[in-house]
Amino acid sequence: MEQASSLFGLLALSLGNAALVGLGLVPEPDTGVTQRNLELAEQNIELLVMLKEKTKGNLNSDEENLLNGLLYDLRLKYVEGQKKP
Repeated sequence: MEQASSLFGLLALSLGNAALVGLGLVPEPDTGVTQRNLELAEQNIELLVMLKEKTKGNLNSDEENLLNGLLYDLRLKYVEGQKKP
């Protein structure tokens, strides 16, 4: 069960990192280039929302806290990113 929890956390953090790349806050892993792609960020945030909805009632408290915190942070950063030219 602990391994499944670790894998869930890894999946959530991977999607979160992809959103940060789309927001232009983290360089792309392959190229090291930082560029903004709000559509990519939005897609990854929506994947996390879907993951939250589909796993509702099946997460332990650590997994739920990770997902909720990640979504909160990414949504704030996305709104801030939309304000930038």
